[in-house]
Amino acid sequence: MGIEDIKKVRLEKLEGLKKLGIEPFPSQVRRTHTNKEVIDNFNKFLKSKERIFLVGRIRAIRGHGGSTFIHIEDGTGRIQVYLKKDVLGVKNYKNFQDFYDIGDFIEAEGTLFKTKRGEKTLEAKNFRMLAKALLPLPEKWEGLEDKEVRRRKRYLDLLANPEVKVRFETCARIIEVMREILKTRGYLEVTTPTLQPIYGGTLAEPFTTFYRALGQEMYLRISNELYLKRLIVGGFEKVFEFSIDFRNEGIDSFHNPEFMQMETMCAYADYKENMKLAEDLISQVAKKVLGKTKIVYQGKRLDLTPPFKRITMAEAVKKYTGKTLKGKALDEVFDKEVASLIIQPTFITDFPKETSPLAKEIRDNPDFTERFELVIAGRELANVYSELNNPIELKDNLEEQQKLRKVGSQKLVHPIDEDFIEALEYGMPPTSGIGIGMERLFMLLTDSASIRDVILFPAMKKKS
Repeated sequence: MGIEDIKKVRLEKLEGLKKLGIEPFPSQVRRTHTNKEVIDNFNKFLKSKERIFLVGRIRAIRGHGGSTFIHIEDGTGRIQVYLKKDVLGVKNYKNFQDFYDIGDFIEAEGTLFKTKRGEKTLEAKNFRMLAKALLPLPEKWEGLEDKEVRRRKRYLDLLANPEVKVRFETCARIIEVMREILKTRGYLEVTTPTLQPIYGGTLAEPFTTFYRALGQEMYLRISNELYLKRLIVGGFEKVFEFSIDFRNEGIDSFHNPEFMQMETMCAYADYKENMKLAEDLISQVAKKVLGKTKIVYQGKRLDLTPPFKRITMAEAVKKYTGKTLKGKALDEVFDKEVASLIIQPTFITDFPKETSPLAKEIRDNPDFTERFELVIAGRELANVYSELNNPIELKDNLEEQQKLRKVGSQKLVHPIDEDFIEALEYGMPPTSGIGIGMERLFMLLTDSASIRDVILFPAMKKKS
């Protein structure tokens, strides 16, 4: 039977329920406990003979003449429910047989017992439809051919593949633990604008929109960095934000146009101090979420135990390619030829000034800046500067970038945010911040090959 035929049958069942005066989509639900609470405290409830209301989606039905066993699943787990004709009455029992399907949401009222096989079960004294499912649940999906459908219809992916739900629960736990660590260290969580009058904070192409009420062009943020620095100017010393950023760029295994960054900003700190914080964040999150710091990612054994390796970008390029380079060429060769070769957690330090206009120069080597990227398994995971807090020098750097764009030697440049420069003119103390790509951390700690497997609803090309 095809899916449209199944839908037709279920629509007929829906109408059948209505004719009997049964509401297939009621508003109110009676629920006394979750399935997990009942399973975990089974003996207590069994002894008390307490009348219990459970709810959930029907995931299995096994009929045996005058009795039927079903499994219902709520957000905490599954439990068996026993439906008996002699207890429910002939009419109610027949209603279940005629109108209920796998996938329907149900409310069951009853008391507990154990089957001969020892399975914890609710014997239903009554039951009620909570939501009639008009389409059948999918079988477990396997193979690459279903990947696109699974990502487009994540709700079905979650229903068919329990491990997917566990993966996203792990991602949520990573955020929770990181937040706990930062708050323990005195960081304040803040919220900055997603819709910005001028974009900045990194090199990326923005999504542009028009705000009719103000009559002006606006941008979805590519970074929250410049707003966090404004907060440091305003007197906060330690701030952080889980920021949803948007970049109008291509989609691949490591890039999605909408993604999450965790960004910190800390007054009276430099990039070297943030190496310690970056190590602690990554290692402690792994320890608290996975229970270990030695993991396997896509067949590669990784040790997330501090301290991480440190090497300058120039040294890394020399080591892996034999080339001695400077400036933008150094950065390009590192990205194209070297980064993918660095597997164990490594701080790549001292970036060329041309590619880091928001970072401070290294005092005794002004062609390079106080900046590092944390590379793990061949990919950048975190980016850190000693923030340039000299407004005159910053404006000079940004103006130089504009010149490069005009001559065509650089496509993307930082726009000149005059309001931010004015903020710096009021004075910002020595400051450093960490930016961590959360989806890349999710990928690392869930052993996921694609960023689209750690985003619930990734960007997908519209189907024709």
